[in-house]
Amino acid sequence: FLYLCLIYPVMFIPKYHEENNLDVLHNLIIAHPLGTWAVCQDNRITAHHLPFMLYPSRGTYGSLITHVSKANPVWQLAHDTIDSSLIIFQGANAYITPSWYASKQEHGKVVPTWNYAVVHVYGKPTVWTDMNWLHQHIHTVTDAHEANQPKPWKVDDAPQEYIDQMTQGIVGIEILIERIIGKWKVSQNRNEADRQGVIDGLRAKGDPELIAMADMVENPGKRLEPT
Repeated sequence: FLYLCLIYPVMFIPKYHEENNLDVLHNLIIAHPLGTWAVCQDNRITAHHLPFMLYPSRGTYGSLITHVSKANPVWQLAHDTIDSSLIIFQGANAYITPSWYASKQEHGKVVPTWNYAVVHVYGKPTVWTDMNWLHQHIHTVTDAHEANQPKPWKVDDAPQEYIDQMTQGIVGIEILIERIIGKWKVSQNRNEADRQGVIDGLRAKGDPELIAMADMVENPGKRLEPT
């Protein structure tokens, strides 16, 4: 049963909330790289929260790469038994009050909801233990996340012996994407006046995540830019 759940999971997506544009899906992953990796482990579905690097040009839908501690048994499971797994990426989300809807004043038939954008990725993991592969991986991921720092830290800033020691304690995980789906629940089912009320209400809060959601409501297919 768990095996089937992992290979054939279902996310309910009304047609007006479905997002199929691969660039849009990829850019949410890049902007929100912390994914929830769900696998069947010890006869239970377990979740592992890991930052992933996306390689868009590998395979049909791209490839995800991360690493875990050797102390985490998930890598041994991935190496031996996992045929497919699910990674969930969560973008901006926000509570939507009915008070923002113009419809509230017209007829009052409105209720609260929650807006969000998510991407579900499916694929079989491959385990990497080669030290050259791991060294290249940690350089790549470090350079990517340090790029916007005032004084970017480099792997080579640390003693080589220390980096070698730390690298020996991790295992690489690569997941070639076999399937990718997105759900953008961003008020597409509301009329123009209601959507404008949501946009204005979210922006008035001044919170960056709520402003990001306001942008999505205004343009549901917006290409998220990496932060």
